[in-house]
Amino acid sequence: MKWSIHQLQKYRQGAMPLDEAVNLDSVKKRNPEIRDIKPVYVTGSCVIGSKKLTCHFHLEGVMTLPCSRTWEDVDYPFSIETDEQFSWDETVLAADDTIHPVIGEVVDPTPVFEELILLEVPLQIISEKAEDMTSAEGKGWSYTTDEEYEALQLEEKKKKVDPRLAGLAEFFDSDKK
Repeated sequence: MKWSIHQLQKYRQGAMPLDEAVNLDSVKKRNPEIRDIKPVYVTGSCVIGSKKLTCHFHLEGVMTLPCSRTWEDVDYPFSIETDEQFSWDETVLAADDTIHPVIGEVVDPTPVFEELILLEVPLQIISEKAEDMTSAEGKGWSYTTDEEYEALQLEEKKKKVDPRLAGLAEFFDSDKK
């Protein structure tokens, strides 16, 4: 999805509609946690002025991320609504640092789309299978739920006898004999 400034001039009277599927596999190189990303559906419109292009984008797609507990693939749908501005005029760019610069004669929103998707990656994601998992073990690690851990802690406290009272426990055993 790229547009030349000359191509955009024919939309000076009205907004240029957007309705396209964009392949953003390059986002996987920028964040190796993203295992896969399906083509992103981009809709919206762009209005061209004499020195800048103002676009309203709506991005929808699905990326595949690893589960934080099981390391299995989890499909994570996302929907992003944003307004972005692009300019090829140095004075406009100097006045506002939120405007994306246009390099050469071609407007390429792909890097902006990549940044928006990278911001949507959650810190952790849990699969449905992991919600049902109560415990797991591996070499040098183990996982249990909070409830199960508390039950184990309570059981260990019951088993431990204060060494000062250990002789008292034997007293009651000898009484039964």
